[in-house]
Amino acid sequence: MSKFNYTDLDGHLLQLLVAVVEVGSITGAAQRLGVTQSAVSHLLDKLRAITGDALFVKSGRGIVATAHAEQLAGKARELLMAMEGFAMSGAFDPARWRCTFTIAANDFQRDVLLPPLMAQLRQEAPGVTLRVIPSNIPSLEMLRQEHCQLVISPRPPVGGDVMQKRLFEDSYRVYYDPNQRDAPQTLADYLAAEHITVVYEPKRALDLDQWLAGRGVQRQFRVMVPGMAALPAFMRGSQLLATAPGLLQQHLFKDLASAPVPLDCPKMPMYMIWHLRYQNDPAHQWLRAGLSQISLKVASTELAAPS
Repeated sequence: MSKFNYTDLDGHLLQLLVAVVEVGSITGAAQRLGVTQSAVSHLLDKLRAITGDALFVKSGRGIVATAHAEQLAGKARELLMAMEGFAMSGAFDPARWRCTFTIAANDFQRDVLLPPLMAQLRQEAPGVTLRVIPSNIPSLEMLRQEHCQLVISPRPPVGGDVMQKRLFEDSYRVYYDPNQRDAPQTLADYLAAEHITVVYEPKRALDLDQWLAGRGVQRQFRVMVPGMAALPAFMRGSQLLATAPGLLQQHLFKDLASAPVPLDCPKMPMYMIWHLRYQNDPAHQWLRAGLSQISLKVASTELAAPS
């Protein structure tokens, strides 16, 4: 019989379990938690003694969580939330907030919204570490299984336990290298050109591309890349056109020229999405409010841009 009981558990052990399950390696968990690998190994041995389970087993060159460890990680997340709420039982003070906050966002949302959010965190909540993971096509499981605490995406997954808020709308523009070509003046010019676009895995085209194809607008795609960040490198020195969000002119595409799309296109909405468990969490509410304010500034920048 184990000499340990539930009183031997603490927040550090719970954080460790969650980190190793999510990262899938001792090294990665040590880096996330800011401790040594030997410290992680030592604490894992303690957790194994407490739980009576191996928790992690070798798989190839890495490790995988046992079914029991996956189950315990879910309970550990709930306990950590309760502990954080206990510590912040009074008025929420962002300066006392200590956590790693994970946001899922693709390169467009990441580059437009998250640097100013990080600047706000450094000033008002310096104890928060921001972790960014790709959202690709976001799923309910990302939030339900707490792969992240927030998703920023134009495609909110639908579920009764998932909340969302529209942050802004962006207009599409046609980007090109002004040293290689002029802007397309007519729809005929636009359709005669060669294009580059984004196709997310697994083979999911941009909503705009699907919308145009559904209306019989056939473009000649010469390059398909997995994210917005890859578009400029292919466009520089070529005559390729890219139809992408207007806000990219201020970031990834700032050295390229742009023009209005020569046909009517829908706007691209952007949402922040979170699980119902965080709806009334004061820390989560504070961060969502900050992101909303940043989005208002971003939207005003887009409206002020030349058409």
